[in-house]
Amino acid sequence: MLRGQFGLIATLYSRLLKYLLKFGVVGAVGFVVDVVVFNALLVGGIGSDHWLSGPIWAKVVSVAAATLVTWFGNRYWTFREHRRANYLRELFEFSVVAVSGLLINLVCLYISHYVLGYTSLIADNISGTLIGTLLATIFRFVLYRYWVFNQHRVADDETRPALDSEQKAELGAAALFEDDQAAAADASPDAPGPNPTL
Repeated sequence: MLRGQFGLIATLYSRLLKYLLKFGVVGAVGFVVDVVVFNALLVGGIGSDHWLSGPIWAKVVSVAAATLVTWFGNRYWTFREHRRANYLRELFEFSVVAVSGLLINLVCLYISHYVLGYTSLIADNISGTLIGTLLATIFRFVLYRYWVFNQHRVADDETRPALDSEQKAELGAAALFEDDQAAAADASPDAPGPNPTL
């Protein structure tokens, strides 16, 4: 019975928890980027009369910056073994999910700021940054894990061409975020290379 429980825990960890933990770390970095950029724009970091200093456009810019940071973190660390060979398609799908998550953030911020009339900096941070980010994070994790970085989509092209210098450079950069064994496996001649076609 005890062995079965450990097996269940090990299976749960390998299939979900390790991704949740790494996703949480990457998300925390993205969260810091989001908060810093959002507040810098709101308090007039580029001028108080600039169109980016309003709450909606400041949130758009801050989430876009955080999205780029989290794509790199998720691609090269969280879901590195499920990276897609076609990184342009992966980035496009990642961006679709991120924009959908941004809409969740914006709806929360819009309702609080414009419908309910909570217009203070604290209220904007609670609605757009805390509540919106919590809901958007749940949404993003599910879609990143089971759509963008789904393990069954990684091997979508069994007849990949040999690695060119750009692909080798990408694998080398990815090795910075991997352990030695995973990096060696990626660098082997039998490792599948990126597929340049969509």
